[in-house]
Formats: sequence, C-alpha cells, structure tokens
Amino acid sequence: MSSTTIVDHSHPHSHEHDHHAPQGWRRWLFATNHKDIGTLYLIFSFVMLLEGGLLALLLRAELFQPGLQLFNPEFFNQLTTMHGLVMVFGAIMPAFVGFANWMIPLQIGASDMAFARMNNFSFWLLPPAAILLTVSFFVPGGATAAGWTLYAPLSAQMGPGMDLAIFAVHIMGASSIMGAINIITTILNMRAPGMTLMKMPMFCWTWLITAYLLIAVMPVLAGAITMVLTDRHFGTSFFNPAGGGDPLMYQHIFWFFGHPEVYIMILPAFGIISHIVPAFARKPLFGYSSMVYATSSIAILSFIVWAHHMFTTGMPVTGQLFFMYATMLIAVPTGVKVFNWLATMWKGSMTFETPMLFAIGFIFVFTMGGFTGLILAVAPVDIQLQDTYYVVAHFHYVLVAGSLFALFAGAYFWLPKWSGRMYSEKMGKLHFWSSIISFNVTFFPMHFLGLAGMPRRYADYPAQFTDFHAIATVGGLWFGLSQLIFLYIVLRAWAFNKGEPAPANPWGEHAEGLEWTVASPAPFHTFETPPVVK
Repeated sequence: MSSTTIVDHSHPHSHEHDHHAPQGWRRWLFATNHKDIGTLYLIFSFVMLLEGGLLALLLRAELFQPGLQLFNPEFFNQLTTMHGLVMVFGAIMPAFVGFANWMIPLQIGASDMAFARMNNFSFWLLPPAAILLTVSFFVPGGATAAGWTLYAPLSAQMGPGMDLAIFAVHIMGASSIMGAINIITTILNMRAPGMTLMKMPMFCWTWLITAYLLIAVMPVLAGAITMVLTDRHFGTSFFNPAGGGDPLMYQHIFWFFGHPEVYIMILPAFGIISHIVPAFARKPLFGYSSMVYATSSIAILSFIVWAHHMFTTGMPVTGQLFFMYATMLIAVPTGVKVFNWLATMWKGSMTFETPMLFAIGFIFVFTMGGFTGLILAVAPVDIQLQDTYYVVAHFHYVLVAGSLFALFAGAYFWLPKWSGRMYSEKMGKLHFWSSIISFNVTFFPMHFLGLAGMPRRYADYPAQFTDFHAIATVGGLWFGLSQLIFLYIVLRAWAFNKGEPAPANPWGEHAEGLEWTVASPAPFHTFETPPVVK
C-alpha cells in the first residue's frame, strides 16, 4: 500500500516534508497523516463488515429450513447479538469516520485534522476492541446473547462474554468521542480563507452535526452499560427489581442513545449522496440551505423520539401519542432531503456511472425503509409488529440500503482521488446490480414474515414461514458474495495500481469541491498554503 504515496514536487514547500512520510509498518502504526488514518479506518471497517456478514450468513443458514439445523438456540442468539454489535460499532461507524478523515481536510482546504496524534489514538483503540468482541465467542458461556441492545435483565445474567462486550463498546465509544471532537475542531477552525459555514460542502455539514450527536449520546450509552457492569459484579441494582431497580429504565437510557445513533449512521450518508447526485446530474445541488436546516432538524428531533422503540412496555397513551407524533414529524426534514435530491436530478443531463447508480439505489431503497418506519411509528400498528421480522426488514432497508449503499457510492466516487486509478466501470455496475437485487431478495420477504407474525431472534419457526425464510437465505448468500466483487475492484485500483490513471477531476466540472483541485492520488501533504475560496 505504501506505493500509493506520491509526493507532489510541484509545491515549492513539499520536498522538505518528504522524509516525514515513514515507510513500512511505522508509517501505519504511528500514522498522523489524515489520509493514512482514513485508509486504516476504511480497511478496518471492511474487515469488520466481512466478519459481521459471516455471522449473518450463519444465522440465515440456520433459518433456511424449520427445525434446529446447525446451532442450539443459545448460540443462535449469540450470533444475532454479535452480528448487530459488529456491524454497528465495527463496520458502519468506523467507515464513516474513515471517510471523514480522508475527505474533510481535503474539502475544507485544511492541511490535516486538528489533533493528529489523537486521531492516531482514536483509530488504534478500535482493533483491540474488535478483538475483545470477537474472542468473547471463546470464553465460558460464549458471547453475549442479550441482543445488540444488551437489554437488562438478560445482560445482567450472561457469562463473561457479556463483560468483554461491555469493555469493547466502551473502547469503541471513547474512539468515537475523540474522533468527533477532532472533526468539530477541524471544521470550525481550519477552513480555508473565504469558506464560510454556508459555503461548506454538504458532507462536512452532515459530519459536523453528526459529531455533535456523537458527543451528546456516546456517554449515555457508556452510562447504561456501566450500570449493567456494576449490577453484574458490584451488587448494585439499577435494573434489578429485587433491589428496587427497573429493567425498563435500561431501555429508556439505551434508546436515548440508540435513536440519535441511528442518525449518526445515516447523516454522513446523506452528505455523500448530496455530493454525488449534483455531479452526475450536471446541476448544482437544489436547496443547499434547506439541506443544512433539514439535517439540523433531524439531529434535534432525534432526541425526542426514543420511546417509539418501547410502545409495548405499558407506556401511558399520552406518552404513546407524544412519541408517535414526534416520530412522524422527523419524516418531514427527511422528506425535504429526498425532494431536494429528486429536484437536483430533475431535467439534469444525467449519466449513470457506478457512484450515481448507488446514489439512486440509495434514494429509492432508503425511502422504502423510511416508509416502513413511518408505519412502525403508528403506535397501534407497532404493537402488532413489535419484535417481528417487519422491524428487521425496516432497519435493514435503512442501514444496509441506506448507510452501506451510500458508503459504496462514496467509495466509487472518491476512489480515483484515493488511489490515482480509475476503477473498472463494468465491474462496478456488476457490483451494484448484484447488490441491489440480492438485497431486495433477502429483506423484502421479511416484511411479509413480520406481517404474518414471525418473531425475530428465533432459531426455529412453524412450517408456514419456510418459503420466505428460504428465499431470504438464498438472497443473503448472494448479497454476501456480491461484496467480494467490491473487494476485487478496490484491491485492483488501490493495492495493485491497475486501471486507467485518474485525472485530478474524473467527474467533470459539476463535481465541485477543493478535493478535485489536487492531483490524483492526493499527495501525502495537501494545502500547506491554504487555498482561497472565492
């Protein structure tokens, strides 16, 4: 990988910094360059995506037919829980932080992130946390099986695997908080002269707002799991009714973190899509300022909707009504974003390269996921669908076809800038069509399973659900294998340096932003003299 470091000698100052790019393992272990750290995050998140995907395929293999095929129910629940934890904290969140590290300094004309050594530290916390999480399968009693939400009282009764999960989530949370502080400081203090906040690229806006969300809610999660830890080992009874505690309190605290967390995983995706759609529609983004205000509104509203996850917990009707209406309200700014993307495409001279295909796929499938969320917001309907496969279908439409497809779109969009090589367009399109078809084959049948009453997290089921489960399993295997195409495409451009050499801006004049003014691949040090934004 070190072959991708090309120092641009055209800058009068750059040659004196050449010797600061250490070679070999030192370059990566002691990395303080935002591009190298971004690369580390992206590699780590892809490895975790493969691990989480493997756990999901084991789940689907068990569910292919009714009856217990491969695993006992305890191990099945460990797989479910670990799949969720690995995907949320190991794959999706670090991937967006990787994008932030790579792109924010390039987009705002900064030479690097504000706190370069803290940046290094926040990355290197992640691999030990991932190892802790993964080895928990091998301790007595196995990994935690309390669901990725780690609900008490189950989480208070698990074996040592639960403690490993708590420590792992703590460490990942610390990493997220440090990353967020770094991003806020960089964006607020290091923008190029002339770049006011309202001239800033949308990706920087969405990440600025996301970083504030992270700082607000990560400590809440830390508090919840610390209380679980002290309930388990130190005789407290926060969530133990026998000692005057309340397991429902855990749900309130968890979802007060959990709902903003959902937007932490989707707002940066909105930012990526807001760069790609204008570039390939050959038009400026429609309604830039309304996009900024919509993003802020989503972030603020995300704090007052948490208990829509708890309609079945005996909440008073007044409470149900409040959370129902608040949840419906959050659909308004989200709808504004979708409208703006469609208006940007309207009468544009669109072309359909891979980034644009993923962006349009994102808009289409994410909107479907949004609608099923709106259906679940209706309290009496949610009481029927709570904890069924309908909910599984809903959040995979939002998180896979939302966050993951946006990450793919961004990866294809910026890969020429990262690697200096154009990816294979034919392979990219194959990856897109294979992914979107197999995704829908996997998760669309789950809506029907849920409407018919199939509960989630069950290792066995009655025979009437067999067909939909079998279809979903085949789709899941197909979707998993499709991601190997992506791995091949990235390795070909990035590691093996194959493909056409990329120009500074491969996408034409409507791909706006300072990142397209520097050479491809982006030199190790960029913007040592800040550009002036007119």
